[in-house]
Amino acid sequence: MSEGDGYEASTRTFLACAAEVARLLELEAAADVPEDRRARHLAAAARRPLLESASLPEEFFDPLMAAAVYDPDPSFCRWFVEPALYAFGRRRVMTALLGYLRTGTTAEIAGARRAWYCAHLPLRVDRSPAYAPSGSRDPALDEVDDVVDQWLESSSPQQRDRKASARHNRA
Repeated sequence: MSEGDGYEASTRTFLACAAEVARLLELEAAADVPEDRRARHLAAAARRPLLESASLPEEFFDPLMAAAVYDPDPSFCRWFVEPALYAFGRRRVMTALLGYLRTGTTAEIAGARRAWYCAHLPLRVDRSPAYAPSGSRDPALDEVDDVVDQWLESSSPQQRDRKASARHNRA
């Protein structure tokens, strides 16, 4: 398979992911939009309703994570990561991305790395109604120190070596 074929396949996969999120939101299928722009069109249409939701049903989690991972543009995968952060918590989002890093295909690992950056977005009370009316939320949703450590251990041998060295020096 040539590099162009791989790009075309990943674009089709992203379209399938964006279409699933749009289906869950009961958005139009955008049949009148050319196929090469349809995924981005669906993602843009889904962005506002996702962020404006006070909560999202469980069935949204996996499609949001898949869309974030398969989105080929690191600037736009935020459109799927951010609502997942608000609705499901940073811990769950980062844990899902860690799963892609550990067991995914080459394309999924690259996508998880792009989405990982967005998973660090600051959460703001005024950005989403997913916060309680008091402007607070369960802190356990966003406790991620151990997940970050696991990411670092899984993502690069240099990180593993540094961490092992640090543990050895403390002992």
